[in-house]
Amino acid sequence: MEILKDVLGFLLERKKWWLLPIILVLFLIGFIVILGGSSPFAPFIYTLF
Repeated sequence: MEILKDVLGFLLERKKWWLLPIILVLFLIGFIVILGGSSPFAPFIYTLF
């Protein structure tokens, strides 16, 4: 959670709003990979890729 707070503080301080969509997409892909590797929904997620 500390990293998330640091990144958000950086975005607010430096006004780098164009980085926000990139960070959100990377977080979403990471979440899908974690969910796909360790859940009963894995076969359904693998069909997306």
